[in-house]
Amino acid sequence: MFWVVISSIAVVSMWTAAAVSALNAARTARTPQGAIGWVVFLLSVPLIALPAYLIFGQFRFKGYHRARVDLFSLIGAQTDMQESRDRAQQRINPAPFEAISGLSLCRGNHCTLLIDGPDTFDAVLEAIDNASEYILFQFYIVRSDHLGTRLQEHLIQAARRGVTIWFMNDAIGSHGLPKTYLAALEAAGINLVDPKTSRGPKYRFHINFRNHRKTLVVDGHVGFTGGLNIGDEYLGLDPKFGPWRDTHLRLQGPSVQQLQLSFAEDWQWQTEEPIWELLNWTPSPAVANQSVLIAATGPGDQTANGSMLYFSAITASKERLWVASPYFVPDLDVVAALKHAALRGVDVRILLSNSIDHYLPWLAAFSYFDDLRKAGVRIYRYSEGFMHQKVFLIDDAVAGVGTTNLDNRSFRLNFETMAVMFDPVMAQQLKSVLEQDFANSVEETKLLDAQNWKIRLLSPIARLFAPIL
Repeated sequence: MFWVVISSIAVVSMWTAAAVSALNAARTARTPQGAIGWVVFLLSVPLIALPAYLIFGQFRFKGYHRARVDLFSLIGAQTDMQESRDRAQQRINPAPFEAISGLSLCRGNHCTLLIDGPDTFDAVLEAIDNASEYILFQFYIVRSDHLGTRLQEHLIQAARRGVTIWFMNDAIGSHGLPKTYLAALEAAGINLVDPKTSRGPKYRFHINFRNHRKTLVVDGHVGFTGGLNIGDEYLGLDPKFGPWRDTHLRLQGPSVQQLQLSFAEDWQWQTEEPIWELLNWTPSPAVANQSVLIAATGPGDQTANGSMLYFSAITASKERLWVASPYFVPDLDVVAALKHAALRGVDVRILLSNSIDHYLPWLAAFSYFDDLRKAGVRIYRYSEGFMHQKVFLIDDAVAGVGTTNLDNRSFRLNFETMAVMFDPVMAQQLKSVLEQDFANSVEETKLLDAQNWKIRLLSPIARLFAPIL
């Protein structure tokens, strides 16, 4: 009798939890289709659906937005990292991008494109070696291979010189990083995020959220962001992938303060330890006059700002919209914007990787191509190795470089960073880089029905998982 009562209570509790979760899904899901899917799933097979909903059904970090507003209000009152500028001077209206970022376009920056691993890591290690006050380090993936060990040595040497270092990596992205690697950093006095006390995913069923940012800031004067993580494959040394095609960015000027604002937010959220008073919020003297905006997006935003960033770029284009991303699983709004831009006569090109590192998103992408090509969008596949860059080009006016892929995961589930440069010089440089990439690519012209049987059969199924890809 006792076990019958216990079993009955467990069943009732399970169905009650499923009903409550279904109501929450109906209230918070981003689309009617998503709401219907979760409600049916939860009420049909609650034993399986409840754990899945706890992991995959949440799309917001509650409290993160409030923490960001509070931190920005403290810093914004003391810094001129947001410089006034004349919107009429810009060929592309920056207003939507500023609204997404919560920051203003700032002048007085100097931007340098870093193409592929050797150029990027030479510049990164040089900046670390030149640090005199502090280093902010944040990468999605850190490995303990040859490159990771080199980086570790440079950071430890900087710490021994008296440089204060804050170090963050994503627990999911860096799951293979041994504890001894981090222990060596901690022994050198480098500040780490303590997984036992951090507000990380393991305590909140939020393993579906990931901090995908790649940020390095040195002394508040030099900053980096882009597509490259810390691992030998990013130098093209992994025989599985071969040559690695990627793009990173070196920044000087007030955009560095915007970049480190994002780091300070993440550190405070993870550790509840404010570090903003310890950082330099005075921009370095202008070495150029390039206009830049740092757009840091993620599940802490009140709206899907990652998607809105790409939507804004697409709808702003008049002549050219070129996007490079290793993954292509966008939401319907971005798909509609791409089609509409092509119908307006814009040269819309999507550059993807032909090599596969994650099979499901690679497969899902094929289900989008036919519809896009009918509207005039051109799809290219990079064939000279693995293409991992995340960039966009708007006309000859705006260049975007950062960490945001053209997929739902980057749009809504990952914390991301994009540097948006309203500068014709940077636009021309990125255009030249992409022209070479297109020359090393093959245009995808096959209809889905003409693909091999695996792609024909499985790509529509893979697309069902689009909200988490």
